[in-house]
Amino acid sequence: MSLLRSFALIASVGLLAMAPVAAQAQPTLDTPAMSVVQSVSAAITLQITAGASGAPAGFTLDWMTKADYDVYGWPAEGYIGYNQWCTFDGDPIFKVSPNSSTYRLAPGVSMNIYLGQLFDEAGMTTSYVDELPEATEFVVRVHAESDGNSFESAHSATMLIATVVNRNCTFTQGYWKNHPGAWPVTTLTLGTVTYNQTQLLQILGQPSLGNGLTILAHQLIAAKLNVALGATPPGTLIAQGDALIGSLVVPPVGSGYLTPSSVSSVSNALDDYNNGRTGPGHCNETPTRATTWGGLKTLYR
Repeated sequence: MSLLRSFALIASVGLLAMAPVAAQAQPTLDTPAMSVVQSVSAAITLQITAGASGAPAGFTLDWMTKADYDVYGWPAEGYIGYNQWCTFDGDPIFKVSPNSSTYRLAPGVSMNIYLGQLFDEAGMTTSYVDELPEATEFVVRVHAESDGNSFESAHSATMLIATVVNRNCTFTQGYWKNHPGAWPVTTLTLGTVTYNQTQLLQILGQPSLGNGLTILAHQLIAAKLNVALGATPPGTLIAQGDALIGSLVVPPVGSGYLTPSSVSSVSNALDDYNNGRTGPGHCNETPTRATTWGGLKTLYR
């Protein structure tokens, strides 16, 4: 190699060493998932689950009434319209979720948030601290906030949710079996075992075939749904039913069994409650709400 070419090579290497390293593209956080846990007359519990990249700086929820949404839609970024918002980026002290002690979520971690119960909460900043109005439909969306190392996520799909009217009356097991869209909750615990709505509907559709566990479960599911909807509880009957079931798994989800005679007293009393012979009385109308629970409706504009 000639002396001139050697000097040229050295110079070019030096320039490369002095050149700034090209900035790497900043990643975008994955969008969190969202689902309804429970809806009551003045509040809605939502579960937020972080995506694969987590929500290291927390997340923001936007919501507005469906009536306003149908007219105005979501406002443009940076414009305050008819929507309310809450940024969850610290640690709660009032409603502590069983899944996480902080709103700054690791990948795949879930956190419950309680719209309508934010007044005494910490770890968040919100435009709205009041209770929610009853029997009102809302739309809601969520996104993960930027942590400085990653851009904020895209907004989730818009979800329709609603508060209910507390009804101090009862429906039968047959009603609840045939109206899954009216369920005020989508999970129930029977004994010590928790079931999702699909499993509960399977149980409600299962003939007893001489199994007292199934007979009792039918009445207990209806009673718990009635109480969740706002009915006065039937004294200690629900606790008695749970005690009888214990850790048994109800068919067809499991293969637990109880003799009919061992549950007849409690199951008959619960049947009287659900049919309105005792307690606050039977409901004469379908509950106000038939689209939120079970299959949650998602809207796209």
